[in-house]
Amino acid sequence: MGAFKAYDIRGVYNQDFDKDDVYKIGFFLPELLGTKKVLVGRDVRLSSPEIHANLCKGIEDAGADAYDLGICTTPMVYWATAQYGFDASVMITASHNPKEYNGLKISRTNALPVGFDTGLGELERWIKERIVVVAEHRGRTVEFDKKAEYLQFQRRWLSDDIAHLRIAMDCSNGMASVFVHDLYGSRPIYLYDTLDGTFPNHEANPLEPANTEDIRHLVRETKADIGVIFDGDADRVMFVDEKSRFISPDLMIAVLGNYFLKEKGLKGRVLQDIRTSKSVRSYVEKLGGTMEMWRVGRAYAALKLREIDGVYGGELAGHYYFRDFNYSDSGLMACSLLLGVFGRFKQEGKSVSEIIDSIALYANSGEVNFRIEDKTTAMERLREHFVSQEKPEAFYDFDGYRIEFPHWWFNVRPSNTEPYLRLIMEADTQELLDRKLSEARKLLLSVR
Repeated sequence: MGAFKAYDIRGVYNQDFDKDDVYKIGFFLPELLGTKKVLVGRDVRLSSPEIHANLCKGIEDAGADAYDLGICTTPMVYWATAQYGFDASVMITASHNPKEYNGLKISRTNALPVGFDTGLGELERWIKERIVVVAEHRGRTVEFDKKAEYLQFQRRWLSDDIAHLRIAMDCSNGMASVFVHDLYGSRPIYLYDTLDGTFPNHEANPLEPANTEDIRHLVRETKADIGVIFDGDADRVMFVDEKSRFISPDLMIAVLGNYFLKEKGLKGRVLQDIRTSKSVRSYVEKLGGTMEMWRVGRAYAALKLREIDGVYGGELAGHYYFRDFNYSDSGLMACSLLLGVFGRFKQEGKSVSEIIDSIALYANSGEVNFRIEDKTTAMERLREHFVSQEKPEAFYDFDGYRIEFPHWWFNVRPSNTEPYLRLIMEADTQELLDRKLSEARKLLLSVR
């Protein structure tokens, strides 16, 4: 079974894992996390009902109870895990992956993520090596619908200032559709706001440019002030400005500083991942925040934000984490807060593009992928090449590494699951960026 990843269990259903694997996951999970109650939610992928049935059967056969949230977003599972005191929860989803994929996101007490190093590795070993012995007293599945309570919580982050914005919103036929109408009413111009696990209009991955074409077109067509697009399970959200330009999600970490640091007057640390633009640090520090850099992925970010008691944080992939959300990520909460900030800026006569352009001070390559089998050798050659030319100002060696020079920096990371290196570069000028990226490309393409 190849579905166990660094952050979750995920793959093509009935290829990378099947219902028997899911049953065993359900059976061994209560023991792994030391509980007799497991919270379960699911998305609307075509395979989710079968996965749900077998997961709950495994939980019951272990002598534990499955508390069924029903169809919901991934962040709702996080919220309910902490809110109702569960020591184990599972969201059945493959997030942004194509329709043939599915998976399970597992959390423990206080909605802390369970990654490969914190439990999934052991769970995989148990599934392969141990025998299932059904408990003498089987558990049961309990209906546990908390949508109304979750909606009430999400309404706390709404602002009347949203009324000043013309909003275009693409739900990607995903789980945001469960809540957006109740949260935002008829104000947004909606696109693909019905639940459909086949994702008939575009894949639910807003990081792929092709999947944002429709929302960018809708922004142009309706002269919207801002476009919003959610991924499949609504733990991520991304934005388009009034000029139909996709906004790099890391820049929204800076924008959120206007709410937490400027308007609320909070002091403390703000988390960013190792790929984040230097523009974010510059902006946040002017607002009184202190930036903390860490690894990519919820399995690391949520734990780190809790460890440093950070106010909030974010990632290049469009995850935003909040102390007020149990240090977890929520696409809806981020959306509401950011729309409020932009609504207040509009009242001052400032457009979304003007705000973003005032933050983004550097030329940035975005993430560039190179297919390379010998990733370690390639990374070392890249480091040696640039360090031999210029003395670094800073060096971060977690999650690949990030090396900062006086006028530019780069981060190179190996993919956990594929033969790819992921490279990001940023420089003071486009000319310098083009030159450094050309050097890196030439070097990396020489390694196979």
